[in-house]
This record gives sequence, C-alpha cells and structure tokens, in this order.
Amino acid sequence: MNKTLLLTLATGVALASCGPKAETPQADTNDDVILHAWSWSFDTIAANMHDIAEAGYAYVQTSPANTCFVGEDGGMALFSQPGDSVKGKWYYYYQPTDWKIGNYLLGDRDQFKAMMDSAAKYNVKVIVDVLPNHTAVDHTAVLPDLDNAVGGHDKLFHANGFNDIIDYNDRYQCTTGKMGGLPDVNTENPDFQAYYMTYVNDLLSLGVRGFRYDTAKHIGLPSDPLDSLAERNNFWDIATGREAVKGISLGVPRDSLFIYGEVLQDRNVKEAEYGEYMDLTASAYGHALRKVLDKGDFNADSLLNWHHPVDGKHLVTWVESHDTYANEHESAGLTDDQIRMGWIFLAARQNGTPLFFSRPAGSTRENYWGNNRVGARGNDEFKHPEVVAINKFRRAMHGQPETIIPANEGAVVAVQRGTAGLALINLSSSAQTLDIDLSATLPTFPDGTYTDPVSGATFTVASGHLTGTLAPYTSALLTR
Repeated sequence: MNKTLLLTLATGVALASCGPKAETPQADTNDDVILHAWSWSFDTIAANMHDIAEAGYAYVQTSPANTCFVGEDGGMALFSQPGDSVKGKWYYYYQPTDWKIGNYLLGDRDQFKAMMDSAAKYNVKVIVDVLPNHTAVDHTAVLPDLDNAVGGHDKLFHANGFNDIIDYNDRYQCTTGKMGGLPDVNTENPDFQAYYMTYVNDLLSLGVRGFRYDTAKHIGLPSDPLDSLAERNNFWDIATGREAVKGISLGVPRDSLFIYGEVLQDRNVKEAEYGEYMDLTASAYGHALRKVLDKGDFNADSLLNWHHPVDGKHLVTWVESHDTYANEHESAGLTDDQIRMGWIFLAARQNGTPLFFSRPAGSTRENYWGNNRVGARGNDEFKHPEVVAINKFRRAMHGQPETIIPANEGAVVAVQRGTAGLALINLSSSAQTLDIDLSATLPTFPDGTYTDPVSGATFTVASGHLTGTLAPYTSALLTR
C-alpha cells in the first residue's frame, strides 16, 4: 500500500453521533472552462463553435480584436524567420493603433459579428483580449481618430510613457513607463477612457461577455503613484463599471461579465488590490504545475496552495499561456501528453477557472510554430477525448468539495470530488499500479467497480482502497 498525503480544501462533512448521516453541504465551486483560441481568426472560431461547445467549454477567448499595427507588409506567419517566404509575427495584434473592431490578422467587424452569432447559437460566451495599456511600438502608426479623440497625439501617453521600465517592481515605473518598446498610454486621460469604453460597449453590444486585460499590472491602481499628466488613477473604476466617464459607462451590468487581468506575479505586485476589481491570472501556480509535469512528480513543487493572496475561486489557472509558449518557449518543451495531464488536474479541481491554450496546428517539440499561420485553427488537443471528458466531469461535479491525494511517490495524483467523482492522473511515462488508501477522506468515496469512459480501464474501490492500473500519461475518471 502506498502512503498518501490528504488535503481537504473545502467544506467539511457534518456527521451525527447517532442516527442518519447528515447531508454534505454544497461547496463553493467554479464550473466553467475557457478555450484560448490563440491566433484563430474570427471565421475559424465561428466554423469550430460546434466543436468548442461539444468539448465542454463555457467560454472561448479570442486574440485582440482591435485595429492594430500592420507589420512586415501584412504577412500572416505566426513567427517568421529571416529567409522565410511568408513574413509576419503573431504579436502585431498586441500593438493597438485605434480602438475599433477588426484587424488584418483576425478579421473585420462583420466577421467578428458572424463569430458572435455562431457563439450565441451554441451557447458559448466570448472573452476578448484587450490591451489599453500601450500602443504600437511605432507610435506614429496610431490612427487620426484615436489621436483626435484624446486631444492630440501628445495627450495619448503618460509623461513617463517613453522611458523604459528598468525596475518592474517600482510601481511608478511599472504603471507609467514603456514596456518592451511599447509606449505607455495615459489610461487616466478621461478622453481616452471614453474612447476606449466606446469600443468596449461596441463589443458588448455584439454579445461579448468577458474581457482579458493584457498587461493589467502596468495600469495603475488608486494607491499607485500618479503620472504628472494624471489627476486620478481611476481606470479600473471606469473599466469595471464603478464609474462613468464623460457620460459613458460599462454597457451591461458588471456581474454579468467575466473579467480577469494578466497580473503576473513578482515582488511588490498589488495582487489583492487588483483582485478587488477582477479575477487574476495564477502565474506562479502555473509555474509550479509545469515543474511538476516536467519532473513527473507531484511532490516536485507545492500544488496544495494557490501561491496567491487571492482566493482560488477568483483565479484563472493554466498549464501554459500564449506567453509561456510563444515568447521564451518556457512551456513549449512539454509534450502534448504532459500538458493534457496538467489540464486534467486543473479541471478536476474545485476552484480556479482553467484556461486551455490552443497550440498551433502541426506543432512539435522541435517545431513550436507548426504550420505557422495566423488565423488557422490550433491542433486537435482542445477536443482530445480526455480533455472533453474532464471538461464535462468538472461541470458534473458542481458543488462537490475536493480532496487531493498524491500516490505512488508522486507519480500519480487523485482529485476526489465529494462522493460524486474521482479523477486519477498518471504524471509519469510509466504504467502505474494503484493501491490508494481513500479511507481517511471525508466524505468517503463509495465502494464499487468503476470504468473510465475514455480508456475503458476499470478500477475497484473496496474497504476504502482503490486498485487498478493507469497507463503512462493517462487519466481515468470515476463517477457514480
């Protein structure tokens, strides 16, 4: 028998000293998962909406939909190298030149609307990536409508907006300075706020029901130092509907939207204050999870806490993001099998809202860019049978508390969800014979023989012990 470490992370079970067993109270849980359709065009997302819905995703997240810098003669490569016949870079849509719907990489406004119509047909909600913090590196490419709306080109930027950030833990530099060559917008200018919110409300009018705020930690909070051209650090109050600006406010009730911010963790980052406005990315947790996956050992890092001051219910979790994959390729060396095991762990958990990053079609561990085209659908992993099964398992486990049970010296981890379900995950490249003691878990998982719906493998729970065999890099879902 293997020794196990048990950690119950939700409400306990009330047991009567005599008489019938009390009902288990429902725990507070997140049920939804997000597909990040990274670099898919609006047409591509629309064409795959049926598959997205069938795979169990409540949300699909688009890449930025705003007017953007046209780089390398409008080439459509994800990332071109010198000598490539097709030029281009995926990140040009992260360089705004105006705040209107449509860009050359993903599609125009009509195509965006058609995507939204498809989403409504299949009851999938759409999250749009937005990035009001900066403009294109070549700020002279900013279009006249944006310049005119904010009172002239010089009013578009912070006074410190063209000075490089030297110390990312200095809040004045971080929230007003130039990041990675991108000039920092004066997000406190009421004219800019009104123009930007007009874009947000246009998206909402077409049915968008969520936003991911790129580089959110680079936009100041009320407690942060003021740029000399700003009177108040009130952008987040405007963006999340607490205040209106020039008669314009968030077009739908805030509580009907899923809004989260890319607040990458570091020293002197005010996660708790950002968390008062929106959900946040659990970047440190993702790093810990990737270490576990790389080592094939659950004990290689701590996954029993969220590595974050904000409660797990208000965190967006991931195995990898587009940045960890595409920028420094930090996560790109992990195999699709390893990524899938990490996803199953995240989606089996009681809290966090997991985001599945869609890797490029044709990508390998030697060729990260795969077919290397912006607009194309990613690979098939987003609808792999195990991914679909865990997405639907997560929703079926609504209200069930979790217990995390490492086993087989960390090669396996089980996530028990009350008495309703149990997810088994083999993190290793070897088959694992299981004998897991479940007797200490409360509530106790019921005895019986269970069959995984994907592999057909069977597992037995008897007298509080679970037995069976897990193939390498494979999961099994046991449900009553």
